[in-house]
Amino acid sequence: MAIRSTDQKIVPHIWYDKEAKEAAEFYASVFPDSKVTNVTSLPNTPSGDSDLVSFELWGQKFMAISAGPYFKLNPSVSFMVNFDPSQDKDAEKKLNEVWNKLSDGGTALMPLDQYPFSKRFGWIQDRYGLTWQLILTNPEGEVRPAIIPSFLFVGDVCGKAEEAIHFYLSIFKNAKQGSTSRYPKGMEPDKEGTIQFAEFMLENQWFVAMDSAHEHGFRFNEAVSFMVYCDTQDEIDHYWEKLSAVPEAEQCGWLKDKYGVSWQVVPRVMDEMMSKGTPEQVASVTEAFLKMKKFDLAKLQEAYNR
Repeated sequence: MAIRSTDQKIVPHIWYDKEAKEAAEFYASVFPDSKVTNVTSLPNTPSGDSDLVSFELWGQKFMAISAGPYFKLNPSVSFMVNFDPSQDKDAEKKLNEVWNKLSDGGTALMPLDQYPFSKRFGWIQDRYGLTWQLILTNPEGEVRPAIIPSFLFVGDVCGKAEEAIHFYLSIFKNAKQGSTSRYPKGMEPDKEGTIQFAEFMLENQWFVAMDSAHEHGFRFNEAVSFMVYCDTQDEIDHYWEKLSAVPEAEQCGWLKDKYGVSWQVVPRVMDEMMSKGTPEQVASVTEAFLKMKKFDLAKLQEAYNR
């Protein structure tokens, strides 16, 4: 069962060079009950004119931006797509259809096959570089949303997935830990006891985390970040203070935490400003926020009402 997008406080944000609108339209054609909800052009950013695209995929809200070739998507953040036979008798057929569409121009990282943990699973990097884990879930298990963001802790943060989960649980409300499975002995280079797969909930939204000690050649970066929508300045201050660990990464509401994951702490009202404002209001708000590190809600509203 998918979480209603209107309740979503944490929204994945995907950075593209120029393809945000094209990618969002492609994903909306791949997944059931999906649509592009808004496209706004931001004038005169450091990357030139940028498209900001909002879209919903099977109940999960996303944001994307076309803002230049600065960050490259990689599998450190992927999206698990749950096909649940207990909810849909055609689950396996739908999984195969989505896999085939994502395969067009994409690359299989783990082929679609039977694995010890699932009768049908595959991990694929699509033509735009975003990665998806498609899984036929255990019909006996608890119902989960259709699409869940997944963190892969590799390199210098491998082995820290459990610590990171507890860190995030301490910062966000409506948070809890779900099921956890650990690597057993004999799974080298993965260390016994580290996280093979763990679920956790933040703000009533499910996430997944995994450790992997294999050589991957990638790490968390700004290509996928997580927008945290805030209603007050106090809320903005809280998340900024708790999450930000890399001062040089602070810019335009963006920050990086101690594990290298990027977040954007943004006022909820800013979405409305950017999607419903006149071109002059959008330009004024853009000019104001480009000068900020942590967002100042009063100054943004002043720029909008100027």
